[in-house]
Amino acid sequence: MISRFANIVKSEKPVLVDFYAEWCAPCKQIAPILKEVKSKSAESVRIIKVNVDKNPYIASKYNIKSIPTIMVFKSGEPVWTGTGVKTSKELIKVIKRFL
Repeated sequence: MISRFANIVKSEKPVLVDFYAEWCAPCKQIAPILKEVKSKSAESVRIIKVNVDKNPYIASKYNIKSIPTIMVFKSGEPVWTGTGVKTSKELIKVIKRFL
């Protein structure tokens, strides 16, 4: 998963990563928000989810201390980080900054 993750986030297109856990109630609120983001900006962003319990190395590498945490990567580098539930409008605005 680690090398696969690294290959995905190397993209020139922004990659929005949702760090979550199955047991996290606020994390469940993000799923419909991410669907809306995807429908409104499908061509301009890739969205992936990383379960912190199943991928502790990735969570540790990016210093994920609370969930949900959303990070935007561009060319393999994290360029934006937000914690907690964000609106689709907020996330689309962030993505547009990195296009």
